[in-house]
Amino acid sequence: MEIAYIPSPSHGVLHLGPIPLRGYAFCIIIGVFVAVWLGNKRWIARGGRAGTVADIAVWAVPFGLVGGRLYHVITDYELYFSEGRDWVDAFKVWQGGLGIWGAIALGAVGAWIGCRRRGIPLPAWADALAPGIVFAQAIGRWGNWFNQELYGRATDVPWALHITSATDGRVPGYYHPTFLYESLWCVGVGFLVIWADRRFTLGHGRAFALYVAAYCVGRGWIEYMRVDDAHHFLGLRLNDWTAMVVFVLAVAYIVVSARLRPGREEIVEPGAEASGEGEGDGEAGSGASVGLDKKADDEPGEKAEKKADVESGEKPGVDKKAAGEAGEKAGESGEKADEKAGESGEKAAGRSAGDADPEPGTGATSGAAAEAGPDAEVSEDSAGAVKSEAESAKKG
Repeated sequence: MEIAYIPSPSHGVLHLGPIPLRGYAFCIIIGVFVAVWLGNKRWIARGGRAGTVADIAVWAVPFGLVGGRLYHVITDYELYFSEGRDWVDAFKVWQGGLGIWGAIALGAVGAWIGCRRRGIPLPAWADALAPGIVFAQAIGRWGNWFNQELYGRATDVPWALHITSATDGRVPGYYHPTFLYESLWCVGVGFLVIWADRRFTLGHGRAFALYVAAYCVGRGWIEYMRVDDAHHFLGLRLNDWTAMVVFVLAVAYIVVSARLRPGREEIVEPGAEASGEGEGDGEAGSGASVGLDKKADDEPGEKAEKKADVESGEKPGVDKKAAGEAGEKAGESGEKADEKAGESGEKAAGRSAGDADPEPGTGATSGAAAEAGPDAEVSEDSAGAVKSEAESAKKG
């Protein structure tokens, strides 16, 4: 009875003339590009410069490839140095065999060198790159599919992997596609790190430690399903023990780091803010600079206009038309006040002549103010004129 299954490629190499194009190598290369691209976006969002992630990756990637190959060769040395084996095969990376543990460890050394040269804290750079690294792992695992390797126990599930090659001890049949399980797990870990980083504002290497811990959980149960040759200790494969130890170390780092250095780094790359390459892209920075320049150019002109208005007796910001209307109204009010003051003065003069008021000025002024009302304001000149008329009337 035939079952549904995932077919394996008949061969993992395409030849473009004399140049071999290997599926495994393509998966690794695509994964590196995805990691650098996503890491660059996250680095810029945290206040770093564009291109810094790629510059440091120039150091981290070669170190990581060497570390991954060394880990594989050391832990599976019998494949290259036992009787009947050719040790030269240890250098044939394209045939598969990269240990993620060695890749991360030695890759971190290369990243540290690159960060030190740029004056950048390694934990901050690792946090920015963490989701990209695990997405790169998800893509790289498909290289195992091209090589028909790293599969699990025999199964009849609809998504079983059909192995057709009989080389290197393989037995054709249907097996659990552990490469696919790990690839999907890595995708989930990548989104988990992105969410947790936004939700809890992870910093000082804690986003990277979360990626390591979450990956180890999945790698543990996936590794347990694999049937390829591996060293065993106390009934468990070597990579299972490695995953448990690394998981404990990653969790311990998260706890201790959160207590000693809470929060996130405010500055991840010295000089990035001064150059306008902080949070956001370069175009946003250019727009802000133009706005500031325009404001600086406009301020001297505005100050000069305000100064001229003050010197000429005009209040800054007052419309000239409104000022003219206000002046006309003030003039009309002044004339009315003068007329009322004059009438009041005449009346006061008449009363003073008959009654001999001892303080005619006071009475006249009070009468004028009373008749003018609160809306008409008598000036000092008008009050003086009224007082003079009253004294003349008294003398006469």
